[in-house]
This record gives sequence, structure tokens and C-alpha cells, in this order.
Amino acid sequence: MKIEFRDDCCYSLLVPTSMGIRITPLNGQPVHCSDLFKMQATSAETNVASVSSYLGLPVKVLTTFVKGSPIARFIKDDLAGRHMDIEGPEIEQGGPWGYRHQINIADSGYGSRGPRVFNDRAGEVGRTLNVKNFDLDRIFGQEGVQIVHMSGLIGALSPETGKFCLEIARTAKKYGTRISFDLNYRASFWKNREQELRDIFSEIAGVSDFLVGNEEDFQLCLGIAGPEAGGQELKTKIESFKEMINRVKKAYPNATVFATTLREVVSTNSHLWGAIMAAGEQWHVVEPRNITVLDRIGGGDGFVGGMLYAILQGWDAEKWIQFGWATGALATTLHTDYGQPADEEQVWSIWAGNARVKR
Repeated sequence: MKIEFRDDCCYSLLVPTSMGIRITPLNGQPVHCSDLFKMQATSAETNVASVSSYLGLPVKVLTTFVKGSPIARFIKDDLAGRHMDIEGPEIEQGGPWGYRHQINIADSGYGSRGPRVFNDRAGEVGRTLNVKNFDLDRIFGQEGVQIVHMSGLIGALSPETGKFCLEIARTAKKYGTRISFDLNYRASFWKNREQELRDIFSEIAGVSDFLVGNEEDFQLCLGIAGPEAGGQELKTKIESFKEMINRVKKAYPNATVFATTLREVVSTNSHLWGAIMAAGEQWHVVEPRNITVLDRIGGGDGFVGGMLYAILQGWDAEKWIQFGWATGALATTLHTDYGQPADEEQVWSIWAGNARVKR
């Protein structure tokens, strides 16, 4: 299967996002037992984009910042260090009780103690993302973008961000940009907004080329009927996903690629990691293989990032899922929640199971 792209684009990948910071205790310790923390800039969408930016493709981020904030400066410097271009307005803080960047407080877990994540999003400046602050015709028409990747986390963040994502999808479609949409359902975001968000997500999915999500995402975001109840065996999980996607294809015929990861947790630091992808009429499955996990957060985003990079490179569809599996596995070996591949060879070595030293 071959995906055609515009050949006059400044950017291979563009992501709209709400940036924040993640703080994590050192050495796998719980939050309440710790007094030393690592701070990093984070968002699900830039996690996806990092695979392409570290491997040399031009990437752009659309976001918004708190004016004069040292955290905003920290985030800008971090994204620049990831080789990403940034565009977005600066919003006045409005005093000590005004806007700020979200805080993600993460206990990575260890051994038999599972991870715990606490999201503090009060006053999140990313909720103000508004289409009026961006010249989408310039970005998609004049600069040009091959793939725009959007997440349901941004689409559901506020009424403004929902409209923002809708207009991005409409403009991308107008200019021939491919659209990737990770549904990412979050119950707390959808509370009392079910019909509003269902309409937004359905329109975006209707023009998307690549759809990512698990069975719950497709059911709750798009209203697609789920599979009949079955066991938890791998074969059952795979067949139930195929059953679901066949219904999604009928409802959203524009999409040509559907994907999700498969994960079984043995312990916090040992997972069985796999993936399944439909590309056109062909199914590609990576049956779960054991991986050693330093921090599981970001593995799914790493998978999507690797899959999109492989699609952008024009490789055969079989390699899309293989490269995505490997970049997802790579992300779980890092203290950051995004993959930072040194080169393609490193990723393919992970796929091959080759962890020997390279000198």
C-alpha cells in the first residue's frame, strides 16, 4: 500500500498541542516518599512528533504559552532542542490565579508497584487554543504539511480547542494534507459534553486518513458498536479489534489505516508488547513480545510516532507497524515520555531483538 503526499511541503509533520511539564521522582520512587524530582516538558502530541524530529524530518508545533512564564521558556527551549519549529500566541497570566501550563505528576512505579499518574490541569493555558490566533491557510496552503497529527486529548480539552481541531482538519483536507487522529477518550473530559464532542470527533474521523484507538475509544468517541464479549486470550483480542475496525471502515470510509497497541503487564518493568494495524485490506499483527520497561508512559505515543515516520518514508506497510512497535518499545526505556532515536539503525536493532553493544 502506498500513501501519496504533496511534494511541496515545508513540514513533514505538524501537531496542535497543549504543552505542560511532567515531574517524576528519581529512581522509580513514589511521589509521596520523594524530595527529588526530574522535570520535563511534555504533551502526548509532541511525544508522537519527536520520533520524526529526532530522525531529521521537519516538524512544527502549534500551541500557546503563558507570557513571561519561566515554565513557558523551559518548554520553548526543550522543543527547540528536539528540533521542532513552534508557532503560537502568548497569553497574559492574569495574576497568580490565572493561566499556567498543566502539571503531570507521575510515579513510574517499580516491580510489583504499579505506576500512578496525577494530572493537575487547573488554569491550563492550552484550553485557550483558538483558530483566530493561527493563519491556517498560510500554514497548510503556503508552507505546506504532509501529515497533521491530532489527539482527542486536545479536541476535548475545551469548546475552543474542539473548534480549533475541527478547523485544522477542514483546512488540512482542503490543501491535501493527510490527517492522523488518535481518539484518546478521557471520561473526565467528556462529562456533560457527550453530544458536542461526539459531533466534533465524528467530523474529524470522517476526513482522517489514519485512525488510532482501542475498542473503548471507537465505541465511546464514535459510537461504533463493540464486539461480543469474549475471553482475554491474545487471539480473541485481535479478532475483536478486527471485528470493530470492519464496522469503523463502513462508517468512516475515508480512513485507510487503523492501528492500536497490544499490552499485557507482567510487572511494572516487564511487559508483553504488540500491535495490530489494518492498511487498506491487509492486516498486520505483531504478537506481543517481552520488553523491559523503565517507564511505560509514552509507549503508545512512541508507536504512533514510529508508524507515521515509516509512512512518511514511503516504506512498505509491513514496516510501518514494525518500526512503530520498536519506537514504542524504545520510549519505555527512557526517562522522558517520548522516544529519542539516535538513528533508524537503532530502531531496527530493537525490532530485531539485537541489544548487543555497538562500537
